[in-house]
Amino acid sequence: MDFRAALLDQTRAFGELIRSADPSTPVPTCPDWTLKQLFRHVGRGHRWAAQIIAEHRMSALDPREVRDGRPPDDPDGAADWLIQGAQLVIDAVDWAGPATRVWTFRGPRPAGWWIRRRLHEVLVHRADAALALGSDYDLAPDLAADAICEWIELMSGYSAHPALDVGRSIHLHATDEGLGPTGEWTIVHDRDGVWYSHNHSKADTALRGTATDLLLALTRRRTAADLGIEVLGDAAVWDAWLERTSF
Repeated sequence: MDFRAALLDQTRAFGELIRSADPSTPVPTCPDWTLKQLFRHVGRGHRWAAQIIAEHRMSALDPREVRDGRPPDDPDGAADWLIQGAQLVIDAVDWAGPATRVWTFRGPRPAGWWIRRRLHEVLVHRADAALALGSDYDLAPDLAADAICEWIELMSGYSAHPALDVGRSIHLHATDEGLGPTGEWTIVHDRDGVWYSHNHSKADTALRGTATDLLLALTRRRTAADLGIEVLGDAAVWDAWLERTSF
């Protein structure tokens, strides 16, 4: 997958929502935020990551120190500012070198790590904007599937409290055609910790739906019931996962 092209495409799609929308629109999936606060968060986040990379930082950057961290007030300027931020991330990686290790909130990683992270950040927040505005939200199944992988990777070791109790497991099955094994995820907590594979395995709870719907449910943007996702087995295991994976 071309993560660079996808980052630009997803950010442009978000930018086009901004051009024609009221920036004061409430965003129900991000309580207490307006659309302006949402896209400012994403645009500043792009610049934050780009500055970390460009400065070869090995420690966190205070968001208040991000250069050009506030969007213009006019809708077109704000959309362009947002889109430019994605390009800054790509340019910073090219300048520093994708293998150069820099700070991330998951420990030092190659600078190229940030492209995929920013892609999936904007992808999910574009869903927030689309849901707030009543707009359509469509993703290519392989892109949604990769976002699911990345989310599970982040959540598996993000909190001091494990997302799954020891011995528990969750199986996700995307119903989209053509994904093959990459459309299945079995998440387990065993002696090695919380991890996942693309194995088709029996689990305590299983969910079946499109990759996009599974992503929206995983990231707590909509409930499995609202999305029409089939939930089988012990739903309490799924509910516990959601409670422990807020981000």
